[in-house]
Amino acid sequence: MSDPDLLTVQADSVDSSLGWARLGERRWRCTIGAGGAREDKVEGDAATPVGTFPLRRLYFRNDRLVLPAVHLPARPISEHDGWCDDPRSPSYNRLVRIPNAWSHERLWRDDGLYDLLVVVGYNDDPPEGEWGSAIFLHIAREDMSATQGCVAFARSDLLELVPLLTPQTKLRVLGLSAAEVKPSEGEDDMQQFEDFDEKDW
Repeated sequence: MSDPDLLTVQADSVDSSLGWARLGERRWRCTIGAGGAREDKVEGDAATPVGTFPLRRLYFRNDRLVLPAVHLPARPISEHDGWCDDPRSPSYNRLVRIPNAWSHERLWRDDGLYDLLVVVGYNDDPPEGEWGSAIFLHIAREDMSATQGCVAFARSDLLELVPLLTPQTKLRVLGLSAAEVKPSEGEDDMQQFEDFDEKDW
């Protein structure tokens, strides 16, 4: 049985950003960064960091969706909200107010990707070096194309997922893709048994 407090994300293969996210006995299609899943993530590499991370809070566009009942702290996004992605800034990997002198991205977007997002506790306690910033769970593009390092879901799936997240839930991003994981010894033996044909005797 899967851990009910662990949202596990794994890509299908090393050549694909598409994968699956599992929480308990449920799963959803998702997409990760164009740079793959990496343990040595740095700012700007478009990779999704490998590891286990807490989930901090939710931000949402209250002019575009009705947020279901959730357990994580949540607040609406304003037109002046941004997220600093400049490692030189004292506000690196933090929510900032726009306009801002440091490099940042806007949370108030026209394309809908940030209509609902969950902040992942990656490189934020405290932010250090150039290990990357703005790692979120957010809404995917319609074609489920790769992200810049976040984990993205179809809009309806993310709306289904967020009520299940609690302060105890952690995101676990696996470094090995599903195609790279070898079956356990027992599973391998069972596969050999399933492949056995009496004609082989």
